[in-house]
Amino acid sequence: MRDSLTYPDGKQFAFTIVDDTDVATVENVRPIYSLLRDLGMRTTKTVWPLSLDDPSSNFVGSETLEDPDYLDFVLQLQSEGFEITWHSPAMESSPRPRILEGLERFKSLIGHYPSIHLSHAVNRENPYWGIDRVDSPLLRAALRSGVLPPDYYQGHVEGSDYWWGDLALQHIEYGRNLTFDTLNLAAVNPSMPYHDPRRPLIRRWFSASDAEDADAFADLLKSSNQDVLEAEGGFCIVATHFGKRFTSDGEVDPRVRRALEELAGRPGWFPTTGELLDWLLEQHGTDELPAPEWTRMQRRFLLDGVIRRVSRMLGR
Repeated sequence: MRDSLTYPDGKQFAFTIVDDTDVATVENVRPIYSLLRDLGMRTTKTVWPLSLDDPSSNFVGSETLEDPDYLDFVLQLQSEGFEITWHSPAMESSPRPRILEGLERFKSLIGHYPSIHLSHAVNRENPYWGIDRVDSPLLRAALRSGVLPPDYYQGHVEGSDYWWGDLALQHIEYGRNLTFDTLNLAAVNPSMPYHDPRRPLIRRWFSASDAEDADAFADLLKSSNQDVLEAEGGFCIVATHFGKRFTSDGEVDPRVRRALEELAGRPGWFPTTGELLDWLLEQHGTDELPAPEWTRMQRRFLLDGVIRRVSRMLGR
């Protein structure tokens, strides 16, 4: 691990959230953002610039920037200091013309191009996704055993229908890659954000703490994990989906509320994802990722994935 960090204003750790916009609507995410605002936390929200009229999509019902009320809500969040970026152009795969359209729509509505990219589900334009996320032969073999062909993801493949690597290099500052089942990312990937010469079309990459839904989020933020984050002076970016059961009947899940209120009462710094990554980069003075760290990260990613799958099978 790198030397301990000295956070702004004498804070003892850093914490933020990036919210993937899957199944999000104004109704089901407004309460959690109101809570974050009241607690003094400014986090990062992803959006889809474009809608997709596909009744077979798993994400039907999700709202996009083409929904006027949702756009107004997103712009209000932006005015309050929340960071807005994208979760790909749309909720399903987008070929290059749609990617271009999505980038321009985002810029025209939000005021700038998205600077953080978070790949979505099985969108074919995801760059360096699937087996191309990793280098470990064991991990690549494990990922290859899925139902999708090895060359399914083609956002980084020049000449493919889904190529947009040139646009990513032009506009995207940070991309999310590996996720882990831990709150303190400084213990797993202390060098983030990092440049990966094998995945150069995204300037720099970052890791995230995985919390698929409200249940996983409440478990990840349990008091003992918060104790460790604070005691170790770590940093955390939780990747989650606020649209997945964080609220009910206009109220935030009580477990989530308690966890966030407890965290807000600790001596933490609560920036947006972009602010945290910019600050970490400045502190490190380099974006190099040491080879041993990358090896450990891949092993941990594999282990966490196996444990997560077994837990789901056991209904936990």
